[in-house]
Amino acid sequence: MSARDSVEKDHYATLGVAKDASAADIKKAYRKLARDLHPDTNPGGEERFKEVSEAYDVLSDDAKRREYDEQRALFGSGRGPGGMPFDLGDLFGRAGGGVGDVFGGLFGGGQRVGGTARGGSRPRKGADVEATVTLPFLDALRGVTVPLRLTTTGACETCRGSGAAPGTAPRTCGVCSGQGVVSRNQGGFAFAEPCTACRGTGRVVDTPCPTCAGAGSTSQERTLTVRVPAGVEDGQRVRVAGRGGAGDRGGPPGDLLVLVQVTPHPLFGRKGDAVTLTVPVTFPEAALGAEVKVPTPDGAAVTLRLPPGTASGRTFRVRGRGVPRSTGTGDLLVTVEVAVPARLGDRAAEALRAYAEAMPDDPRAGLLDGV
Repeated sequence: MSARDSVEKDHYATLGVAKDASAADIKKAYRKLARDLHPDTNPGGEERFKEVSEAYDVLSDDAKRREYDEQRALFGSGRGPGGMPFDLGDLFGRAGGGVGDVFGGLFGGGQRVGGTARGGSRPRKGADVEATVTLPFLDALRGVTVPLRLTTTGACETCRGSGAAPGTAPRTCGVCSGQGVVSRNQGGFAFAEPCTACRGTGRVVDTPCPTCAGAGSTSQERTLTVRVPAGVEDGQRVRVAGRGGAGDRGGPPGDLLVLVQVTPHPLFGRKGDAVTLTVPVTFPEAALGAEVKVPTPDGAAVTLRLPPGTASGRTFRVRGRGVPRSTGTGDLLVTVEVAVPARLGDRAAEALRAYAEAMPDDPRAGLLDGV
């Protein structure tokens, strides 16, 4: 992976983990994504699988992760000396693809970095946009198409993204010759830094566009529909390529990252690819055996056969009624619990007393032996 990729790619977002995530959390997130996106089971997901593998390669290695975090802290803020904004993509672009080229003239004694003006007009990919959607439990299992109303930056319709007023055009910065970076001498050393005259863009707009004030972009509201795949988990991010912020200078748009929040269900829960369900049963049903109808996430009830002597807390597996996945469907795990009535009628109490007298075994026999 190149130095540019190390700085520009957000590996934490790729894996869907926090920047302070533990090694175990990173490994868990990678394994799940790798399973879901593997080309053998998910044709067409090769590019996403490659991104996930690349991110895990960096974050799973302590030395690589530390170096990556340091690079992001140094270059990823997007601010130059004195708080002036600049574009990191341009910085790498003008250097011909590597950090070493940017600082290749570090000891050159005050000469401008680079020798051509090609970097100043380099296209830039648009910013990624984040949105949050809240889904009911069953919709998250089945997959659903949801409308999203977003406020993002888009190319200014007046100047078509140039930042210059109609009838005018930006000119190449005369201070940095369109490179966006210059070198500064200090104590015999030459340090490369963003050009303050053009704010690191390599261009100067003499007559700013009246609509966007020279920014080249405006805040725009738009509505789009997003397909949330079946089986999405609470807290998972869904990436929609090309639906983020508009690119700059003809660059491609960014991506849309949709954070999914799943509301709990009154009956069903989730454990990995399995859906969980707790069903109350009576003591006679557990002791004598019974057939009990239980609901499933797809709406159709199934009959669960309890063998005689079923213990409270025992879990039964109903195959193929769980979470949809690329290789099939998970299972429904049904746990039975013996329901103890809070009040008993006279006949029921008399029957239980007769049962207790007839019960040959003491379940606590030997419990106090040796105490």
